[in-house]
Amino acid sequence: MMSLRRLTKNSIIAAPIHNVTASYFSTQNPTSAIHTPAHYDHLINVAGRKGDFAAVGRLLTERQSHGCLNTSNTFKFISINISALDDLLQNLAALGDDWFARKNAHDALVAQLAKLCRTDEALRVVEIMAAKHYGVTATTFHPILNALAHSKEMPAAWRVVERMRACGVKPDLMSLNYILTAYCVDGDVASAAKTVTKMEAYGMVADAITYDALVLGACKAGKVEAGVAVVRRMVGEGLAPLFSSHVHIIKEMVRRRCCAPAVEYVRIFAGKNEKLDAENFGYLVRRLRNGKRIEEAKAVVEEMVTRGLPIDGLFKDLSPVNCNVVNHVNETQD
Repeated sequence: MMSLRRLTKNSIIAAPIHNVTASYFSTQNPTSAIHTPAHYDHLINVAGRKGDFAAVGRLLTERQSHGCLNTSNTFKFISINISALDDLLQNLAALGDDWFARKNAHDALVAQLAKLCRTDEALRVVEIMAAKHYGVTATTFHPILNALAHSKEMPAAWRVVERMRACGVKPDLMSLNYILTAYCVDGDVASAAKTVTKMEAYGMVADAITYDALVLGACKAGKVEAGVAVVRRMVGEGLAPLFSSHVHIIKEMVRRRCCAPAVEYVRIFAGKNEKLDAENFGYLVRRLRNGKRIEEAKAVVEEMVTRGLPIDGLFKDLSPVNCNVVNHVNETQD
């Protein structure tokens, strides 16, 4: 590669750009096109199914040298033969002095086992990482907690949090956000409140995902006013609500036939971000339409036109001036 000292003004300008690019690309290795994560995943899974774990180890090291990190499909073969785990772990330990390759491989294996709902095996790999100083972090545990939260295995999820601490890993905010969200999806506000208390005990500061979960939990429990209060507190702390947080509130308000408050809620956040305005107003129109509140939906579409927001093609029939909608929007954008 040309060094920085040789990149003089004359060396760049002397040759036409066509000659420079033609010369550069003609010297590239044509086989580099096969050095992709998907290609290595395929080779590793073929070798794994054959039981050729020496080849698996070699390919793991090689892919790192080409900048191809492991993916969720790297150890897919383990789903066919979980008994191969011992042989695989033995070869992962023999990856040599490439610390990053070894850590990345173990993290990917944990993620694969978690996806297969093999919690015990995933935790076994994590504990090997901790014992052998392979760089276990809170992120290593995330796939396990995510899988358990999705399957509503909450006692097991809390046990994993304790295993994190036993491994010398401090639970991070995302770890407890998985658990909090699972409670909120079910509208279990009591358990959600206890989780927030534990977050505070750990010294964690709520982020947008934390607040989004709490808004969802309040709405699932039929306490939309509490959800609005959470959004107010979030804004007061300088955090921008996620679009999904607005969705939770709009959906619950329309479900409860509180259409005027839903419109007013969307207006409160209007005027700061045109893309968010279009999403919020558009979602409100869809909920009103689905709830057979056609007149209210038409009024919201008219307001979108007045604000110069882009109108979804499916909404144009809701406006009494639908033939002029496109022109009005174009004029406001000029």
